[in-house]
Amino acid sequence: MTTKNDRLPAEWEPQQAVLLAWPHAATDWADMLPEVRECYTHIATAAARHAHVVVAAPDLDTAREALAALPADKIHFVRVDTNDTWTRDYGAITTVDAEGTPTLHDYCFNGWGLKFAADRDNLVTRALIRAGVLSGRYDNRLGFVLEGGSIDTDGQGTILTTSACLLSPNRNGDLTRAQIEEELRRSLGARRVLWLDYGALAGDDTDSHIDTLARFAPADTIVYTGCSDPADEHFDQLRAMATQLAEMRTADGNPYNLVELPLPDAIYDDEGERLPATYANFLPLNGAILMPVYGQPQKDRLACDTMRVAFDGFDIVPVDCRALIRQHGSLHCATMQFPLKAIIL
Repeated sequence: MTTKNDRLPAEWEPQQAVLLAWPHAATDWADMLPEVRECYTHIATAAARHAHVVVAAPDLDTAREALAALPADKIHFVRVDTNDTWTRDYGAITTVDAEGTPTLHDYCFNGWGLKFAADRDNLVTRALIRAGVLSGRYDNRLGFVLEGGSIDTDGQGTILTTSACLLSPNRNGDLTRAQIEEELRRSLGARRVLWLDYGALAGDDTDSHIDTLARFAPADTIVYTGCSDPADEHFDQLRAMATQLAEMRTADGNPYNLVELPLPDAIYDDEGERLPATYANFLPLNGAILMPVYGQPQKDRLACDTMRVAFDGFDIVPVDCRALIRQHGSLHCATMQFPLKAIIL
């Protein structure tokens, strides 16, 4: 259980490690393993320059081979059974107390509202604790469905989320908005919860995870996905979202500094379905921003330049995520960070 002084740190605060789950033949990546493993190698390489990397998989041979060139003291392998690779949504969500002692909150992951199998993924946090990888107080929150990609925080007690996701009937359908807010206060130390009621990306399986739409940045800033093309199917929803963001206030009663990210040009799968590409799915990591890009030079460059404004002084590190988007996720979805003292190395 969270102590009264626990808080959920902002992602740009110091981090010890990042968790990745290696793609294997029993995941939805089966028909494109070489391509997606190359993408994961790029993510691990970029992350290892700024933190330790924990790689989980049922069979570690291919991961060890792919990552053999990385510093051995920065890459740590652990055998864990997984359904899929989206560690953001089944990895432990970690709070810290005033002394920096972590609490590992193990929420229920039910495959984004019962859409996909999640029986193995839902056991990963406990498996990592048993394997001696994760360290900290263990908080069993398995009676409540919550994915890491569905919430974002400024590190000062404000949580940003979406009503489409947290009020989804296949997650915690018996709870009201007020009851869900109380859970976030009790378990994650939230003082305020800001709800976005607009914003959705075509092809998104998560019911509008906040990490596809709007994210906190330092100095009371929110970076968000915009759309400047009235002919684009996202235009009305994202414009309404921007209006709602402009109405939100900080804990001190001031408007947020809003920084608009471009919307990537439309990317489609082989069946002609639009995929939920977004630049908001970035990972802050110890002075760097690992930034998803999609092989669109003009838009990718604009997105990276925009992030330099929101995260002044941070190193912007582009990572090609065209493989990840094929399974409707991106860089932040594929990673879960852990603060200092949360990993046993």
